[in-house]
Amino acid sequence: MEWVNETLVREFVFLGFSSLAGLQRLLFVVFLLVYLFTLGTNAVIIFNIVLDRALHTPMYFFLAVLSCSETCYTFVIVPKMLVDLLAQKKTISFLGCAIQMFTFLFLGCFHSFLLAAMGYDRYVAICNPLRYTVLMGHGVCVGLVAAACFCGFTVAQIITSMVFHLPFHSSNQLHHFFCDISPVLKVASHHTHFCQIVIITLCALVLVIPLLLILVSYVHIISAILQFPSTLGRYKAFSTCASHLIVVIVHYGCASFIYLRIKSNYSSSQDALISVSYTILTPLFNPVVYSLRNKEFKSALQRVVGRTISLPQH
Repeated sequence: MEWVNETLVREFVFLGFSSLAGLQRLLFVVFLLVYLFTLGTNAVIIFNIVLDRALHTPMYFFLAVLSCSETCYTFVIVPKMLVDLLAQKKTISFLGCAIQMFTFLFLGCFHSFLLAAMGYDRYVAICNPLRYTVLMGHGVCVGLVAAACFCGFTVAQIITSMVFHLPFHSSNQLHHFFCDISPVLKVASHHTHFCQIVIITLCALVLVIPLLLILVSYVHIISAILQFPSTLGRYKAFSTCASHLIVVIVHYGCASFIYLRIKSNYSSSQDALISVSYTILTPLFNPVVYSLRNKEFKSALQRVVGRTISLPQH
C-alpha cells in the first residue's frame, strides 16, 4: 500500500526521437514517403491478385493476406509516429497505449504463423504437386489463416493483459516511438520475475514454433528439388521459394533481436533504430521482394493495367 497516494499514470510520453530533435522534420518527410510507397505497393498487390484470375491460387491468396496484414501493421504505428515527429507534446493515453500494443502484437504474431502457412504451401506445391489443389483447397487456406489469427489474438491478449495489469505510478516516459513491450515494462512501478518469464516464453514460442515448421518444410523442399532431373527445373523451383525465404530471414531476424532479450545491454536508441527497420522498412521491403522478383505477378499486373486502360474505350 506504499503507492496509494502516488499519481496514477494516465498517459505516456514518447521520447523515441528526442535525441534527433533537429532532424525530426526530415525524418517526417522520409518516413511519410516510405509509408505512402508501402501503402501503394501493398494496394497494387492486393488489387492485382483480386482482379487477375490467373493469380487465384493458394500462394497468391496468402500473399494478399500478407499484404493486408502489412498495411494494418504500419497503420497501427506509423501515422501516430508521423504526427509525433511534428508535435511538441508526443503523448498517448493509457488505453490508447494498451490498444496499440495489443494490435501490433496480434498482427506481428499473425505474421509469424502466416509465414509458416506460406512455407507449408510451398512444401505441398513442390513435394506433392499432383495433390496440390486437393491439399491446398480454399477451405484449407482459409483455415490456416484463421488458425494464425487465433494464435496471434491469444498471444497478444495474454501479453497485453499481463503488461497493463502492472502498477504504473512513477515515470510515464517511454524511450521509444510506440508502445512496445520492453519500454512499457521499464516504466512499470514493479513487475515480477514470473511476468517477464511468461512474456519472453510466449515471444519465443511465437518465433520458434513457426520457424521450426518453416525449416522442416524447407528441408523436404530442398531434398525434393535436388532430385529434379533438369537444372532448369531446379532453378524454377528454387525461385518460387526465394522471396518467401528472404521475407522469413528479415522478419525472424529483426523480431528475434528485439523480443528474445527483454533485458538487454543495448541502449534505447539502438532498440528504436531496430524497431524502425521492422515497423517501416520491412513492410516496404516485403511487397517489393514478392512483386519485383515474380514474373507471373508482373505479367498479371500488365494484363490488369491493359484491361483498365482499355475500359474507357468501350
